[in-house]
Amino acid sequence: MFFEYPKLLWLLAVPVLLLLHYIWMELRGRKPHMRVSTSAPWMASGMTPLAVLRHLPFALRTAALVLIIVAIARPRSSSEVEKIDTEGIDIVLAMDVSTSMLARDFKPDRISAAKDIAIEFIAQRPSDRMGIVVFAGESYTQCPLTTDRATLINLMKEVQTGLIEDGTAIGNGLATAVARMKDSDAKSRVVILLTDGVNNSGEVAPQTAAEIAKTYGIRVYTIGVGANGMAPYPVITPWGMDVQQMKVEIDEDLLKKIADATGGRYFRATDNTKLSEIYSEINKMEKARTTIDSFPVYKELFGKYALAALICLLLELLVRLAIRRMP
Repeated sequence: MFFEYPKLLWLLAVPVLLLLHYIWMELRGRKPHMRVSTSAPWMASGMTPLAVLRHLPFALRTAALVLIIVAIARPRSSSEVEKIDTEGIDIVLAMDVSTSMLARDFKPDRISAAKDIAIEFIAQRPSDRMGIVVFAGESYTQCPLTTDRATLINLMKEVQTGLIEDGTAIGNGLATAVARMKDSDAKSRVVILLTDGVNNSGEVAPQTAAEIAKTYGIRVYTIGVGANGMAPYPVITPWGMDVQQMKVEIDEDLLKKIADATGGRYFRATDNTKLSEIYSEINKMEKARTTIDSFPVYKELFGKYALAALICLLLELLVRLAIRRMP
């Protein structure tokens, strides 16, 4: 056991002084007094139980004072050190939020399915730092790298289409994700890039962004989202919202090149189940474990001293009441 604030233990001089003063008063014959209903019990000669009992309230109060001083000095104990393993990975989820992600070949649509499955992936990796980048015609960081799972999940839920210029800037999305972790010292750095289209906008070419990722040792897993052939898209017509079948176009060759250049893999998701399986597979592959040799486990002990002080004060009160009621 040790004390967080050991200098406060100097206050123990106060109860010592009170005890010396009490003894000095006893020796001088000026005994402490209290009001009682009758003085008959105190008139008896010799060391009766009551004569001894009259010192008990002072003893209990002094003990309570000592315990309070010990409690505010914050006693703590440290147990044996323990070894733990933790994941040493930084992961950025780069997600396409172009309007094509509203296609309904996934349930209820591509972007909702991607968000829900990404949230499950986030929840399964509590020890990693993770971040979110979204892109359409341009890109921005939705959430920087963090271990705060609650904030990360809430920000993932807020991802939606229509907030930025439409288009598919795969290069910009990847470059922003790389910028988020280029200074990271994690053992493994990963970008999971999800898109359903063909690069058609942005200032950074996808191949250039892939080369930058490779330079920083960042592995990129690419996911092409969309059914094979045709997919139902919501379309606004003069008569309101309508769902039309449109061709699915994914630049799979580009996504494969990005993954191959950085040491990652390309996956194709055609429905919710397949997308969930892809995230599960990535989750199994990315297991760079870091061993933390040891750490002290502290236990706060002030509570039991404070409780003991309270018990002493209550006992003092009960003793005083008992003495006053004695005949």
